[in-house]
Amino acid sequence: MTCGIDWAEDHHDVAVVDQDARLLGKLRIGDDAAGFQDLLRLLADHGDSPDKPIPIAIETSRGLLVACLRASGRRVYAINPMAVARYRDRHVVSGKKSDHQDAVLANILRTDAELHRPLPDDSDLARAIAVLARAQQDAVWDRTRAHNRLRSHLREYYPAILEAFADKRERLLAREARAILAIAPTPAEAARLTRSRLRAAVTRAGRQRRIETETDSLLEVLRRPRLRQPSLVEKAMGQQTRALLAQLETACRACDELAHDTEELFLQHPDAEIITSFPGLAVLTGARILAEIGDDRTRFATARDLKAYAGSAPVTRESGKSRRVSHRRIKNSRLAAAGRHWAFAALTASLGAHSHYNRRREAGDRYHAALRNLFNRLIGQLHHCLTTRQKFDEAVAFAPPALPSLATAA
Repeated sequence: MTCGIDWAEDHHDVAVVDQDARLLGKLRIGDDAAGFQDLLRLLADHGDSPDKPIPIAIETSRGLLVACLRASGRRVYAINPMAVARYRDRHVVSGKKSDHQDAVLANILRTDAELHRPLPDDSDLARAIAVLARAQQDAVWDRTRAHNRLRSHLREYYPAILEAFADKRERLLAREARAILAIAPTPAEAARLTRSRLRAAVTRAGRQRRIETETDSLLEVLRRPRLRQPSLVEKAMGQQTRALLAQLETACRACDELAHDTEELFLQHPDAEIITSFPGLAVLTGARILAEIGDDRTRFATARDLKAYAGSAPVTRESGKSRRVSHRRIKNSRLAAAGRHWAFAALTASLGAHSHYNRRREAGDRYHAALRNLFNRLIGQLHHCLTTRQKFDEAVAFAPPALPSLATAA
């Protein structure tokens, strides 16, 4: 028996089929506790038991229904909607959609269950870390978008503030920049700033050294003659800056709070010590890595499977006499993004990683390809260390190639 669930926001359509594709039961349930009990009764009526639960296919991996199904010990398969559409094309070439989605999902498991992965059996701690790590990563992306919107707006009427922080690594994300924009959102207000008020803003932003020098430098830049918008337009643009600045402040605060919560929870996980032993993997980046690979060691049987999931391993496409090797575009984008940060940080944290990167560059790889190759090696080593429960060892991970013996050379 296999079961398919056509998921929706307020209700779900359920179908159970046997090995001959005969529809044994069909039911529409609500997205509540009563609906879940109706689903369990339908499954029990068709042979579901704790020893042999009926596998379930659904088009999402999130939500209360999926969480309850996983807690009941059943194998739950999250089927990509594109795969469902391709499966329908195997049987109907006209493009009609008269068959029910739930029956299609059940038949996918009946015929091709070995081609799909069930949802991993991660611990509750790993899943909680995944929630926080992904939320923090989303907050970082939101912060970047808010920063870019504010910067684009300031270029139209307030280039002085951009020039004042052009040499700062954080640019407008710096606390000093946000503190000055809060008290002087227009060039006119910036020109009227007194030295004492500007000094107070710099101090309030957290600067502890070279306060006087920084204050003088900012005053000189802000008071320099520049092109200006009409006063009424400039005032209106300053009001828009306040609104954009409020969004940026909210995004920055969310990033900091979620980062703290993520790191605190990640350090409670038994895999944290192994993950952070790798060069370039700080606590937050390590939490992002764990959030995407989970702690179910049966999920990736080999390092090759994990590399393909991360998108670091190349993919080969052959047709006739043509053969092309390229990087993977279908991958876990969050894991790939964390991997880029990891590989870049490892260049300065590990001599072996830096040497590996240089060899790839000398072999003809471009920057991103060499970095991806380094991540491919590191993620494979991480799989090995997590499987064998050992920490990273630089001497073993990047051992020099063995020199040929005299007999071999002769």
